[in-house]
Amino acid sequence: MATFLVTGGAGFIGSHLVETALAQGHRVLALDDLSSGSVYNLAAVRANPRFEFTPEAVESSRVLAELVDQADVIFHLAATVGVFNIIDSPVQTIENNIGGTEAVLKAAAKKKKKVLVASTSEVYGKSAATPFREDGDLTLGPTSKSRWSYAASKIVDEFLAQAYWKQHKVPTVTLRFFNTIGPRQTGRYGMVAPRFIKQALDGLNLTVYGTGRQSRCFTCVSDVVSWLLRLADDDRAVGGVFNLGNPEEVSITELARRVIAVTGAKVGIDYVPYEAVYEEGFEDMERRVPDISKIVALTGYSPQVNLDETLRLTRDWFVANAASQAVQAQTEAALVTR
Repeated sequence: MATFLVTGGAGFIGSHLVETALAQGHRVLALDDLSSGSVYNLAAVRANPRFEFTPEAVESSRVLAELVDQADVIFHLAATVGVFNIIDSPVQTIENNIGGTEAVLKAAAKKKKKVLVASTSEVYGKSAATPFREDGDLTLGPTSKSRWSYAASKIVDEFLAQAYWKQHKVPTVTLRFFNTIGPRQTGRYGMVAPRFIKQALDGLNLTVYGTGRQSRCFTCVSDVVSWLLRLADDDRAVGGVFNLGNPEEVSITELARRVIAVTGAKVGIDYVPYEAVYEEGFEDMERRVPDISKIVALTGYSPQVNLDETLRLTRDWFVANAASQAVQAQTEAALVTR
């Protein structure tokens, strides 16, 4: 069995990866500064003797170096994510994403440790060449729109991963996530599926930003974790860039309808202009559809959980954890006001 280091290990995807890796018998080291992750996400594994949690940022060089020395494979998931963070804190977004990735790659370079670097489907920007292929062109908007700063920072992360592989022979794998959803995901940073589910369960109309005709492809977190663990164990992936997503395309209005159906809520749908939520002149992508032929060919694994089942799982988690979410919200609010 291997020793894994998961940066962002208390986050949504990170905590699911930690749990599954431990269930497979691996030793797992999690590093997270809890800026967006939560210790509640790790409640089920905190007592596991093969698990260690360190509440520090990846930029803590001494701590990071010690953890990297122990690891066989590094999953670098730590990042500033979510449209609200991107609009409100563009400097932090850019510095955290690029600086964190650089710190991890520098530490890994000393011992040539394998690093799986999380990127995003946002890097495809306004490209109309759907489904998106990993070797396709990336088309972003102007630098005057902070909306694109997140995509730009992750593109730099990808270039860094490729450069460390080519120049320093650090075995890197780049991962472009397409709207991963599931239990434990929060909607407070702009993620649409958990936001819709919470609104529905609270008896509120679902707020769709823009026309609702824009489409996305939503991927169950368990499918993403299955891919991650396969890539970690396959040296053929080194140097590669991979889309991780479910090609099942749905408009945001249709997503809202499915959430209403799965929750049974007696609510409607309200449409809100982008400018009322984000910034003036906000630009969005009309479609975001992955070509996953590359990852399927390498791993032999295709998505197993469809959108409706993922929404049911997420609904069940929200219902079961309503009390702990309230406690968590109060704790976070207290920390913010100190």
